[in-house]
Amino acid sequence: MPDLKSRPRRAAPAADDSHLESDSAVRVLRQFRLVFNAVKTHFRKVENQAGIGGAQLWALSLIASYPDIGVNELARAMDIHQTTASNLVKALVSLEFIATTKDEADRRVVRLRVKPAGSRILRKAPGPFTGVLPDALAKLDPVVLQRLEQDLAQLLVALETDTRAARIPLAQM
Repeated sequence: MPDLKSRPRRAAPAADDSHLESDSAVRVLRQFRLVFNAVKTHFRKVENQAGIGGAQLWALSLIASYPDIGVNELARAMDIHQTTASNLVKALVSLEFIATTKDEADRRVVRLRVKPAGSRILRKAPGPFTGVLPDALAKLDPVVLQRLEQDLAQLLVALETDTRAARIPLAQM
């Protein structure tokens, strides 16, 4: 193993990186950093103000908006795997924010309703409940959104991503 202490020190790169401003890859990287920071900041704010995670808050808000929603419907509404939705429901039940009841017609189906404690959480939680990124994407012009989708598809191919991660809520990453 090399002795790092005896090696001569190199000067740190100059702090002036203005020459990089013309580099598109650097500018796009900075844009991604801004997006990630906005998402992270929002989730931190949710946890500080509401005391629950962003995915839990989103699920809670959907259950409040659609009383008697089922777990499968919740998973579809959040575009997550049913197992992930079940885990969110278990956490919200254990916190006593929601109640579950069996469906009258099909006893295998569980219906979800917000309890008073869950309503209090929703009142004090910062919005948007879906998260800042889904909210911002929903506000984009359809043509811009389609172009973004096509461009990101090329980036995902270059990254060789695991497509299974697409259904994990950002708040849980």
